[in-house]
Amino acid sequence: MEARVSVVGLDIAKSVFQVHAADADGNAVMRRKLKREEVETFFRKLPSCLVALEACPGSHFWARLLRDIGHDVRLLPAQYVRPYVKTNKNDAADAEAICEAVTRPTMRFVPIKEEIQQEVLVLHRVREMLIRQRTQLINSIRGHLTEFGIVGPNRAHKIGLLTKLIEDDEYDELPAVARHALRYLVEQLREVKSKLFRIDRDLMKVVKGSDACRRLMTIPGVGIVTATALVSSMREPSDFKSGRHFAAWLGLVPRQHSTGGKDSLGGISKRGDGYLRRLLIHGSRSIMRWRGRSWTWLAKLRDRRPANVAVVAVANKTARIVWALLMFGGTYGHPGEGATMRTA
Repeated sequence: MEARVSVVGLDIAKSVFQVHAADADGNAVMRRKLKREEVETFFRKLPSCLVALEACPGSHFWARLLRDIGHDVRLLPAQYVRPYVKTNKNDAADAEAICEAVTRPTMRFVPIKEEIQQEVLVLHRVREMLIRQRTQLINSIRGHLTEFGIVGPNRAHKIGLLTKLIEDDEYDELPAVARHALRYLVEQLREVKSKLFRIDRDLMKVVKGSDACRRLMTIPGVGIVTATALVSSMREPSDFKSGRHFAAWLGLVPRQHSTGGKDSLGGISKRGDGYLRRLLIHGSRSIMRWRGRSWTWLAKLRDRRPANVAVVAVANKTARIVWALLMFGGTYGHPGEGATMRTA
């Protein structure tokens, strides 16, 4: 029976995995529940076939493992699998839906991330979490001091003025008990800032070892964080037909809702990786601030479009340049050999 297996849908979890196997005609030939320690042994005994998984936490690990065993592995976006679930949601129904969805000729897949890519992305995820913690600590310190009529200036980098008051024992407007409690927040804030500094230093080491990151950093608005995130997250540049397809993958193109031959375009679709899109937009805001009037084309854009629309337009332009550099080589303003990229 196992020799007839052509496609396998694998629904992964923490402890229990569900397998749904089908033959070349789509007929179910196997339904089995596996424990985590049984999965590798099961697929090593199975002849090489097409194995599909939903893209979720842990899926890239299993995809790499099954690929190394010799199977053809595909990762599917969860939202593309859901329409194929025929009944109530359960592990068996999910595995069957995955098995059916992967055989559709127009199905789109998620590229398998290598271990080195996930290493860098862990740095980014931890950095994001620490930034959120830093914001929480700053807001907490400000809020508690406000209860005693102590209000500091805006901007996160000016929180040091308030921390000095907390650590000043001669400052009488802050009660001793409150001062003692707030010192814990000050200590934690300094520890978070120290960790962020060390993570940024680790990202700089990644940049030094990556030619692609260094080339991307020649683009205005692309720094260490954005360059490392792009190189570690994006697919092969050749997977996209053009820079516009790459921008669409990031959700930086208009959302379409057309019918009856009438085209209707709205705001950006916001599909794809929201983290990459946010980094590109932050970089665009930096360009708008520092180059808003010195670049003629940017000044004209600002004059005829609202500020946020212009920012997204610049982010879209940056995304297209990123694709061109990774596809054809070279640096910003200096295309690689054979390239016909225009950067302005």
